[in-house]
Amino acid sequence: MPRPRPVVFGLYAWSPDYGYSYLHPANRRSFELLEPVGKVFEKVSDLDADSDWITLRYDEQQFLVRGELFKELYNKPPFGFGDLVEEVQPKGGLPPHQGLISDIFWSESQDRASFQLVERKRKLARIFEPEELRKVHR
Repeated sequence: MPRPRPVVFGLYAWSPDYGYSYLHPANRRSFELLEPVGKVFEKVSDLDADSDWITLRYDEQQFLVRGELFKELYNKPPFGFGDLVEEVQPKGGLPPHQGLISDIFWSESQDRASFQLVERKRKLARIFEPEELRKVHR
C-alpha cells in the first residue's frame, strides 16, 4: 500500500513516571500495555491548529500522544510495519522464514533497528537483524 508521504520513524520514550498527561485518555491503557520504550513508531500525523496531539502508529495500532516526547530517527529502519520480508540465510537447511514486520525495536548503542515477524498469523519469537532479512516484492 503506497504511503502518501515519506514515513517518519521515531521513538516515544514515555513511561508511567512521566505521568499520563502525554497520552490521550482514549488510548492511554493500550499505550501503557505496549511498553513503548525502545520501540520504533511511525509518525502518522503532525500537530495541527486544532489539536495538541500527534498520531503514532505501532504495527496495526494508532495512538494519540503529545509531541514533546517524540524523537525522530534519522538513521531510518530499512523496513516498516507490514512490509513482507524473508530470511536471507536460514539455518540448518530449513526453509526461510517469511512474514510481515510486526515489531521494530531500537538499539541506542548500535543506532539501528531489529525486527520481529508474523508468519502465518503467528508471531515468531526470534528477533532479526536488518542484514538477516530482505524485502519480498509481491
